[in-house]
Amino acid sequence: MHPAPSVIIFTTFSGLGFGLLFWLGLGMPFVTGWAAFAYFALAYAMAVGGLLASTFHLGRPERAIRAFTQWRTSWLSREAWTSVATLLIMAVFGAGLVFAGQRFAAVGVLGGLLAILTVFTTSMIYTQLKTVPRWHHWSTPAMFLLLSLGGGAVLAGQTLFALPLLAIGGTVQVVAWMTGDGRLAGSGTTLASATGLGNLGRVRAFEPPHTGTNFLLREFVYVVGRRHAAQLRLIALIVGFGVPIAFLVLPYNPLWIACAAISHIAGILAQRWLFFAEAEHVVGLYYGKR
Repeated sequence: MHPAPSVIIFTTFSGLGFGLLFWLGLGMPFVTGWAAFAYFALAYAMAVGGLLASTFHLGRPERAIRAFTQWRTSWLSREAWTSVATLLIMAVFGAGLVFAGQRFAAVGVLGGLLAILTVFTTSMIYTQLKTVPRWHHWSTPAMFLLLSLGGGAVLAGQTLFALPLLAIGGTVQVVAWMTGDGRLAGSGTTLASATGLGNLGRVRAFEPPHTGTNFLLREFVYVVGRRHAAQLRLIALIVGFGVPIAFLVLPYNPLWIACAAISHIAGILAQRWLFFAEAEHVVGLYYGKR
């Protein structure tokens, strides 16, 4: 799949923003006044900024509002509804902390749960795609949730929760990479089934279906070199998980928290690039690209 910057920014920062809202909803940390304003401003900037970035990948961004109409069948539509509900409810919760110094616990818990539900709906947009075997796996929603909760815990300064979540997230990511590499071959989809000519014998690509590029090739057929992918995987694993953990095991200091957060974000940007670049859509078989 084409690793468009808009979807990389969207999946990275919206997950972090909603993850931070989850911890704030649970009162971790319990802050009021200007401190609460700073935390909520950061969370909303990431969550809303990520959602807005996703619209730049649409052919007609002005029609994004129509996403709200298909909630019965579309995970994208469910994401739209849950994200708006989360932002509205957490705005009420945040206003109580900022302007009245009051924590409406029930409202915060509800908003926090909706924040994680939003991340889950985002993950299901990709998990549901049987045409992308690498994504069609339990590890996809698991990684979205672990990165959101783990990254949110880092931003919230919740070291006790951030450490195990990052450690588990790094482990699941390695499993996702190792098992995902063979998932297209194990799906049973081949050039023969992609062309519908398997009943005639062995099928191979003789010439491309056309001489120029098209939408399918631009969006769904992106080939990344194995060596390049291996290097980026190592960078994502070390910078996104290893370095933040190293900072978080040090005695608590806001500077170490900031360094851990910056490193984590940089690593997850690399991880998200790979998430899209390594996703082999089965349509590539028809064009002889897999």
